[in-house]
Amino acid sequence: MRLRPMGVAAAMLGMAIFPPGCSEPKDGPQTKAAIPAPEQENRPVIVDRPISFGKLRQDLTLDYIRAHYDPAASSITIVPRIIVIHWTASSTLKSAFSTFDRERLPLWRYEIRRGGAVNVSSHFAVDRDGTIYRLMPETWMARHTIGLNRIAIGIENVGGPKLPLTAQQVAADAVLVRDLVARHRTIRYLIGHHEYLRFRGTPLWQERDSSYETGKQDPGDRFMEDLRARVADLRLGHTWSPENPDGSPPEPHSPR
Repeated sequence: MRLRPMGVAAAMLGMAIFPPGCSEPKDGPQTKAAIPAPEQENRPVIVDRPISFGKLRQDLTLDYIRAHYDPAASSITIVPRIIVIHWTASSTLKSAFSTFDRERLPLWRYEIRRGGAVNVSSHFAVDRDGTIYRLMPETWMARHTIGLNRIAIGIENVGGPKLPLTAQQVAADAVLVRDLVARHRTIRYLIGHHEYLRFRGTPLWQERDSSYETGKQDPGDRFMEDLRARVADLRLGHTWSPENPDGSPPEPHSPR
């Protein structure tokens, strides 16, 4: 069966915040919604800037899920258990958005082309100044981390090995992680993309093709150390724990 087309804007949650000192960006499609309840006052400001995710991409995503995770799958929705932190390896948000916006994987992505036709994507992008953008619905699958896509929310940070990530991005990622953990109670792990192979062979790893993997170095140990220090009270793991096999929190998280 094929997915019934769904509108990205309709599926994306309406929230908005900017880290201190950041101003609203002036280019590109974006929406901001009012914060509806007093208990949400400390949430981060998130700018909705949806990438293209129409029927074609939804169908290609389902094809990917069937090929790599579950041949009987009928939905692209996920239950988030892990947050994966990335860098874009580009210098601007505009460039990163352009990369994710196309629905089909470009031919030059030869190292992952055999994995499927759907393009790579991520749920969030964090600009150099710490502004947070939501690119797609949080509970739709994005292709960003082999083996973990079906349980992972991806956060991309603009920068890379030649353009180190900033202190503002560390701070923004920490605020976003807290918000995601508060809203998705199944999240129990926080990892860097370069750490994803630690989960190979665990119950959380879902890749059916044992030879399908790529080496990653983003965002690096230093960035993850700084980020984990800021959210240490959340007790998010970075390796699978047999005491917590399904990735569920051992106790309720309190939003900060």
